[in-house]
Amino acid sequence: MSRTRTALLAAMALVAGATGTAYAVVPDGVGAAAVPCTVDYQVQNQWGTGFTAAVTVTNLGAAKSSWSLKWSYAGNQRVTSGWNAKVTQSGSNVTAVNESYNGTLATGGSASFGFQGTYSGSNAIPATFTLDGVTCNVDDGGPTDPGDRVDNPYSGAKVYVNPEWSAKAAAEPGGDRIADQPTGVWLDRIAAINGVNGGMGLRDHLDEALAQKGSDELVVQLVIYNLPGRDCSALASNGELGPTEIGRYKTEYIDPIAEILGEEKYAPLRIVTTVEIDSLPNLVTNTGSRPTATPECDVMKANGNYVKGVGYALNKLGDVGNVYNYVDAGHHGWIGWDDNFGASADVFHDAATAEGATPSDVHGFITNTANYSALKEENFSINDSVAGKSVRESGWVDWNRYVDELGFAQAFRTELVSTGFDTNIGMLIDTSRNGWGGGDRPTGPGATTSVDAYVEGGRYDRRIHIGNWCNQSGAGLGERPQTAPENGIDAYVWVKPPGESDGASKEIPNEEGKGFDRMCDPTYTGTPRNGNNFTGALPDAPISGHWFSAQFQELMRNAYPPLP
Repeated sequence: MSRTRTALLAAMALVAGATGTAYAVVPDGVGAAAVPCTVDYQVQNQWGTGFTAAVTVTNLGAAKSSWSLKWSYAGNQRVTSGWNAKVTQSGSNVTAVNESYNGTLATGGSASFGFQGTYSGSNAIPATFTLDGVTCNVDDGGPTDPGDRVDNPYSGAKVYVNPEWSAKAAAEPGGDRIADQPTGVWLDRIAAINGVNGGMGLRDHLDEALAQKGSDELVVQLVIYNLPGRDCSALASNGELGPTEIGRYKTEYIDPIAEILGEEKYAPLRIVTTVEIDSLPNLVTNTGSRPTATPECDVMKANGNYVKGVGYALNKLGDVGNVYNYVDAGHHGWIGWDDNFGASADVFHDAATAEGATPSDVHGFITNTANYSALKEENFSINDSVAGKSVRESGWVDWNRYVDELGFAQAFRTELVSTGFDTNIGMLIDTSRNGWGGGDRPTGPGATTSVDAYVEGGRYDRRIHIGNWCNQSGAGLGERPQTAPENGIDAYVWVKPPGESDGASKEIPNEEGKGFDRMCDPTYTGTPRNGNNFTGALPDAPISGHWFSAQFQELMRNAYPPLP
């Protein structure tokens, strides 16, 4: 895979003339056609604390039906208003998106817009502009800038070990065997940005990451998880923001995170974000006339705040040059069916083109986040037939097109590309809790007396139903984190920290906005989403995100590959 972005400034110089204009200079021997776009940025009027500017962007690449121009200020300039484009700012990062009447940019075509802003001190012209993720005023054939995004952020890099999780793991009997594994840092509420109950905040984690980095490359894994009306089909992971609080999500949550990530001291880090788990697929599977529909999900589909929120997050976080956005894409047991597969990919594309975002703000997707779907089912395949029936007709598979997470992730990547995402997007798979080892792990296929006997006897995933998701009994640690394990897969990751609960098994009052979901109650007989089966949840679980020692011990016992 090659996903290296456009080469940067060695091939061309961006200079500021005496009139306050930024323009492209093409070096000797470089044809103008090699430049994908140019930007003319001119400060027209300037007074004590304010200025106006005119910007013209010229597209020298393929024709466009919409566009998004981005730049960053080195000083403290702030955009206050704009015209002929939707101009927004987060920290030092500015995004200008076309209006409805000037979205078309033919090859060689230009669009102009203006804005007013404030400043103090110097009012330096931005050094770099990107049009739909491609750097302008730069020749494609030049050398790459050290800050340009790499193809696979995990390649050649260490991954951040969260010291808070590591300490909890090490304190458990036998936990020192995995305490040095990298896990995700969950920003699941506004307060988590600065730290909760004396714990580490975002800057603390990034500072610690710099210390762990040393002279090597290092990836930090962050989970962006605080949408309005979060997780509309489950109560255990409901969040603090109500369905209509999109404004707070933007200004109190995403903007502060983007501003911190954009600080110069953190530029040496490779920051991987998992963007909003358990959100967008709900708009397909749990709305309308579906038997699994909920009123809460109908509300979120109607008000559009999942799509707007994810789009805004992608736009603002994508402005930070060392951030790699991976959008949560559910798992095969959620969107692997024909009715859900293509429709979910379309919703993801809708989000990636909302609120100023473009598909270039998406570096990839992640599947199986905090879930339990087996990575590879080796004892049966979707193409097998037993006693005259396809495996798809078995009760476990239930007409799904996929039987495991690897096959699903690779196929869904192809589907996503077909909707308009980059052909070189990568996939991540969360393998923190999908090992399904221990004494109950099958060693071969089941009996061939019936298709159900064949599947039931051979499947690694021992859940009662594939729709069960809370603190699953019998689960184990999966593959340890590793880079580029399979075609199209950037990494296996542990985004869900093993030992952190999915939800309380009984109602527990709390100040985190997390409700009691009976899918976490082992005595509950279920809903249509799990075929009205028992939940398979472990008893005595704390609220989601809190330490669950009994689960941690079971995950180690049932690890596959086994722990030493």
